[in-house]
Amino acid sequence: MTKETKISMTLNSLSSDGTSKNRKRVGRGIGSGTGKTSGRGHKGQKSRSGGNIRQGFEGGQMPLQMRLPKFGFSSRVNNNFQEVNIKNLNGMKIVNLETLKEKKLITKSIKKVKIFGNTEVNSKITVEGIPLTKGAKQAIENAGGKVVDKEKESNLDTKDTSKNEEKD
Repeated sequence: MTKETKISMTLNSLSSDGTSKNRKRVGRGIGSGTGKTSGRGHKGQKSRSGGNIRQGFEGGQMPLQMRLPKFGFSSRVNNNFQEVNIKNLNGMKIVNLETLKEKKLITKSIKKVKIFGNTEVNSKITVEGIPLTKGAKQAIENAGGKVVDKEKESNLDTKDTSKNEEKD
């Protein structure tokens, strides 16, 4: 091989075109284009070191975010409540908090549920301890299902036991 055909890679033959951009060196003389004031203009708050204006500041004028009216409200009390449509319960036999969580109709953090809607139901549904709207209750009873209130049931049980004790 001759010297002409041999390609040698040396540090001085490497080029870095387009790989990195040289940073702007400010304050390096008037001929550089960014000398003297270093691209900051003359005087004022923004020309000083540490001189920055917070976001949304409009020079002492009432800022836009303060001029606009406040709206909306998020209750911290009832964040664990959810509503379920009766058409989503079609095909279920027993409906309570546990079965609704298993079917992923409600999330795990939900503690209170109310069933609404008045569409027709094909299956016999037994609702345990969940409040319903009038239309939902009527739709379930028309399909042959029943609504069981755990609170009323527990009150009846205590009354029955007290009556039985009086008789003895």
